[in-house]
Amino acid sequence: MGIGGDREVVILGVGLHRFVKDSGKSYAELGRVAIKEALENTGVPFKDIEAAYVGHAYGPSGTGMRVVQEFGWTGIPIVNMEVACTSATQAVFRGAYEISTGLYDVVLAVGVEKVGRGLLTGVTEAGSWEQYMGLMVMPAIYALGIRKHMEKYGTTFEQLCKISAKEHNYGALDPYALYQKAMTVEEVKAGRMIAYPINLFMCSPNCDGATAAILCTRDKAKQYTSKPPVTIAGWAIGSPKYTPAGEEEGGLRELARQAFERADLGPGDVDVMQVHNAFSPAEITLPESMGFIPEGEGGRWIDEGRTEIDGQLPINTDGGLVAFGHPVGASGIRQIAELIWQLKGEAGARQVEGPPRVALQQNSGIGGNVVGIYTR
Repeated sequence: MGIGGDREVVILGVGLHRFVKDSGKSYAELGRVAIKEALENTGVPFKDIEAAYVGHAYGPSGTGMRVVQEFGWTGIPIVNMEVACTSATQAVFRGAYEISTGLYDVVLAVGVEKVGRGLLTGVTEAGSWEQYMGLMVMPAIYALGIRKHMEKYGTTFEQLCKISAKEHNYGALDPYALYQKAMTVEEVKAGRMIAYPINLFMCSPNCDGATAAILCTRDKAKQYTSKPPVTIAGWAIGSPKYTPAGEEEGGLRELARQAFERADLGPGDVDVMQVHNAFSPAEITLPESMGFIPEGEGGRWIDEGRTEIDGQLPINTDGGLVAFGHPVGASGIRQIAELIWQLKGEAGARQVEGPPRVALQQNSGIGGNVVGIYTR
């Protein structure tokens, strides 16, 4: 099947707690909303859940148990997953793998997080030279990368502002998103500069949120619904690899190749995509790194509208991290939720025509980059 074992694994449905600033809620309270919605959307009673995998990056020890046991003490294994921004996605993949091998039939994957104000930094020891030079502050990291792209290929600040405007306009169409206000390119341009060429409106905001997904075998899904569920067709997980030429977005081209090979599909089959746009320029650099956009042509694709909902390759149809918000350990399942809604034709005003048949998720995280392929 491409994900480990012999059994086909599907995502029966999802649930979300709206992404919000300073919710005042506990991890358990946030997670309870998302899990309850996922159970209600799928018709799966909690007693049928055989295992739970909970992604979070900043929660205290035992967060997963505190969240899941809001629904009862049923004795199931509850596994905490911490892989920074990919925590929730890897919770899904861990659960899917164990279903595929026959260990379980129905599992719950959760992402939950509370992220306060202030800049997030990368992985580095306190007092390191990277920290003192300001190189482990995320806006600076992304800014350096896109400035290199601008110098080499002529990518412009105007094009970056067009990306941000697109993201905010799509976020305004999603009731779960943190920012639900459409923006013009001129409004984006007026934003306070953070790390040139990245300004305030190109940054993903810290926030609180929770997401959940119910996974099962395709045969088991028939017990709960007559509607065709979404299949997890393939995935690949990796971490940055040093090369003399420098790091290439964590080896994403190779990860995409592996995921497609496991799914028995190719790049030309993808109808809609989610990429980890912690900052707006990622909508250029990440698709290029995976080979979906020819190197250096991302800016032109933006000018031509090729990544819009009605374009050649729709990207981040819910606004992604920039508009939706980024509660670190919960964002991965948010990406998956949007792709599921797109594949099922349930995305409302954001719906890609078709509906799409194949969707791709790219999720970046410290300690692991992820590419997932989903099909209907």
